[in-house]
Amino acid sequence: MELSDHIKTANVEDVVLRRPFHPPTKGTLCVTGHHLLFSDRETDRQFLLLLRNIDAIEKRLPGASSGTITIKCKDLCVLHLDIPGMEQCLNIAQSIEALSSLECVSEMYPFFYRPHNLSLADQWGLSNLEQYHAQMEAPQERWRVSDVNRSYTLCPSYPPTVIVPKVIDDNMLSKVAKFRQGGRFPVLCYYHQKNGMVIMRSSQPLTGPNRKRCREDELLLQAVIDGSDKGYIIDTRSSQQAQQARMTGGGFESKSNYTGWKRLHRQMERGKALQESFIKLVEACGDQSNNMDRWLSKLENSKWLSHVQTALSTAGLLVECVERDGHSVLVHGSEGMDSSLLISTLAQLIMDPQCRTLEGFLALLEREWVEAGHPFQYRCAHSAYSHARLQQEAPVYLLLLDCVWQLWRQFPLAMGFSEALLLRLATEAYASSYGTFLCNNDQERCTFGVKDKTCCLFRALLRPKERDFYSNPLYEPTELAVWPSVHPQSLQLWRGFFLRWTQHAQHLEQAQEEIRNMIREWSRLTLR
Repeated sequence: MELSDHIKTANVEDVVLRRPFHPPTKGTLCVTGHHLLFSDRETDRQFLLLLRNIDAIEKRLPGASSGTITIKCKDLCVLHLDIPGMEQCLNIAQSIEALSSLECVSEMYPFFYRPHNLSLADQWGLSNLEQYHAQMEAPQERWRVSDVNRSYTLCPSYPPTVIVPKVIDDNMLSKVAKFRQGGRFPVLCYYHQKNGMVIMRSSQPLTGPNRKRCREDELLLQAVIDGSDKGYIIDTRSSQQAQQARMTGGGFESKSNYTGWKRLHRQMERGKALQESFIKLVEACGDQSNNMDRWLSKLENSKWLSHVQTALSTAGLLVECVERDGHSVLVHGSEGMDSSLLISTLAQLIMDPQCRTLEGFLALLEREWVEAGHPFQYRCAHSAYSHARLQQEAPVYLLLLDCVWQLWRQFPLAMGFSEALLLRLATEAYASSYGTFLCNNDQERCTFGVKDKTCCLFRALLRPKERDFYSNPLYEPTELAVWPSVHPQSLQLWRGFFLRWTQHAQHLEQAQEEIRNMIREWSRLTLR
């Protein structure tokens, strides 16, 4: 079926568009395969909306002469279209519903988008694992790059190459993969150059009710600490949840079989609970009653800031183990594709000054989220407005960006990137012209030819003009760790995202732009 077959009515005249920060305007509405295009009749200006950004639509038909379509976007913007003629209104609504929910990856807009200053022949990502292995200066006699997963048969959600202890050969890795959920065996994601400690991540071991063992898995973890007094396993489930997982075939590492490793449980919400929290927060932010007590009650009941606090405090625990106490850490929950990535990413940002640069932060996201197999297509299928609640939706990546914003706000000079970058990254995960967040893992991206047929967002963000806009003009690099405060009074609502379409946010953005211009002018004068 062609994209054009979904379009019931392509053009409608005399449509009135109402959107935040703009007066109502009358013009022509055009529906294409991937966009809504509105042309303002008086000013000849155009408004373009990517259909993939639409989370839900609502129709109101007060009479046969007209109708109103309310469009609720994944970036939380709400638009209204007043359309003359009931039939035209219904046709437009039906077209939008069909085109905004396409499931075939190869029909999505990134496969058609060709920015003028990027080429499909360019390198797709920022680096590969071999380059990262060389840059992190890990002892070559202890760590190696393995291509054991080159055909994705061992672990569908891992990249083709991984970093593992050198004493563990590929045959042993194959046995370990069978013992870990989804094949996600322990791999190195960070080497701390100050003391040689590492962060590993994986999924849960499949010990089951009979407490099965895997000698190769035990040897792998023993090789990680290699003579150290101990290492820590941070399990992002409660002790009770881990015990319950054994009854369904999952489990945890026992003290008797993994000598030298101490297990710490830090429960983190995921899945449906996290999605519901997001929905409640967005509902609270849309409350127009102007009742402060009601607003604060709704904000508290959403529990979103509690999730932010838990994520930052758990990442802080990981950093304490590695940076302060000098111990290696393995992080996992059940699948190892959500909370594990969240905690390892935040820990690296706290510890490593390189990860706090603009390019270093984007490379961190590429390694720890895109290549490490966070299922973006499942998790970001809908935002907060959709009525189609899919089982695998969860705003884990958005929670990460919120936590990064908290760090950015608490340490405004230590981060080499701006809040504008975090807002852009949040928007792009849900609807993008680039292929970076398409699919659920590297294997799927290869299957659909994403790296050959689409452009890379991270490379686009590092072009000179974009780099200038997304860099922090106040940035002053520091080699020290940036320890965030997680006291409730230290954490704030990310107004730039959750209240971005209010009048307050517009004034805030104008003020920030003015500050950026002042700093650039000051820098230019001081360089003379």
